[in-house]
Amino acid sequence: MVLNKEIDRYNLQPKKFILWLFIVSSIIFFAGLTSGFIVYTGDVGKTLNVQLPNVFIYSTAVIILSSLTLHWSFLQNKKLRFTQQRLGLWLTFVLGVVFIGLQIYGWSVWTNLGVFFINSNASISFVYAFTFLHIIHIIAGLIILIAAIIGSYGNLPNVKNTFRMEISSIFWHFVDILWIYLYLFLLLNQ
Repeated sequence: MVLNKEIDRYNLQPKKFILWLFIVSSIIFFAGLTSGFIVYTGDVGKTLNVQLPNVFIYSTAVIILSSLTLHWSFLQNKKLRFTQQRLGLWLTFVLGVVFIGLQIYGWSVWTNLGVFFINSNASISFVYAFTFLHIIHIIAGLIILIAAIIGSYGNLPNVKNTFRMEISSIFWHFVDILWIYLYLFLLLNQ
């Protein structure tokens, strides 16, 4: 039994390292995008000249709440309360889907005002790109959450269940922090 746990521990650690590499590369990617935005607006002198949709405030609250529900789920896993763990995972998943819906609604608000992805002001295109690429990360997080949900229902050893919770938590908190960074960046540059 001890040998199995040792083998699992050694097999799981490289996966966590790969996740951290992905997170670091995403940070570099978004830092490059925001730097490009700053250079473009400074060089051309074109700022957004439009307000961010108010719905982005709500989506920010939703993503923060989703991090809290996932953290609660993680704590329930540590206490071996698997029913509560599943509840927290499902709540996080639903809040992630709500976040995506709010972002898409924000786009529709802009398009109703005549603010489109392709226009003469690339600053606006940057905002669409930031939010779209963040949604892609949220979708990846939802896939990771699905794996954690499935694992919580399965007959997995708790080592693997806990590992899935750790991976989910690390990635989900990353996309939460990433959105807060992007939202504050856009607020300061509108």
